[in-house]
Amino acid sequence: MSKAWLDAARQIDGLAIVGLVDVDLERARSGAAEFGLDKADAAASLEVMLDRKTPDVVFDVVVPAARSSVAKAALARGCHLLTEKPLAASLDEARAVVAAAQKADRIHAVVQNRRYHPAVRRIQRFLKGGAIGRPTSIHCDFFLGPHFGGFREEMEHVLLLDMAIHTFDAARAMTGLEASRIYCREWSPTNSWYRQGASAAAILDMSDGAVFTYRGSWCADGERTSWESSWRIVGERGSLVWDGFDSIRAEATTGARDGLFDAVTALDVPPLDPADRVGGHLGVMQDFIAAVRGGPPPETAGEDNLKSLAMVFAAIKSAETGRAVDVEA
Repeated sequence: MSKAWLDAARQIDGLAIVGLVDVDLERARSGAAEFGLDKADAAASLEVMLDRKTPDVVFDVVVPAARSSVAKAALARGCHLLTEKPLAASLDEARAVVAAAQKADRIHAVVQNRRYHPAVRRIQRFLKGGAIGRPTSIHCDFFLGPHFGGFREEMEHVLLLDMAIHTFDAARAMTGLEASRIYCREWSPTNSWYRQGASAAAILDMSDGAVFTYRGSWCADGERTSWESSWRIVGERGSLVWDGFDSIRAEATTGARDGLFDAVTALDVPPLDPADRVGGHLGVMQDFIAAVRGGPPPETAGEDNLKSLAMVFAAIKSAETGRAVDVEA
């Protein structure tokens, strides 16, 4: 993931990478060489780097288990912090990081890059416009079979913790709804190459009486969905369907009856507006750097991201206990 971050960072005017840190020092040095960062220092720990340099910002792209210690070290030195997701390896750790950022009066945000997908922005604006009324149910499918190697294949709750955070956060972003309760079933199919938790299904109670259903797998070969999932959002007066790629379709009732069914008409989902903030990692990073430079708070601020992460950990708790549990950020 550091490659995606470094690629985005070099597109932002006035942003200089002054150091790279990796427990494998040669990886830090090779990363600097790959991106032409001839003047960047390299170190095997963040503390050592912060003894040498006084950066304004730390980009945290470490594995989830190391996230809390890295975050607290950066904030303790007065650095603003942009972190990879998940925000932390537990909800208590996440709350502690957010509290540390608030105490240090530093900008803290999470790379929820799916919010900056053009389709997510278009759907968000379409639903706010009320063309199909308030969302009453949201349905999402995610089926892929990636062979990552490395830490993901050894993680517990790998799908929920490492990937579902994107989907849960996108549901919040598009609909404006918040989760209150969840029931989740998690399992490892016989063909899974992950240690645990490669597949899951969940039902979430959302605000305004809406329901969100999620079905996903990271060991599903054939007929893949996109990384963005496939979606159906049902409103009071119609529905929107997004295939996760380029196709977004919507229909709304006309007020007439067509046999057994209410008559419907196709709706246009407007194209991107110039004010829409997109760009994936780059979009998140631009908003974060703008906030550091005195602009408005970033959309993916840690305090808000707790609500998405709480959905994930509630799903994990439900899967472990076999019962529905409350979502408490």
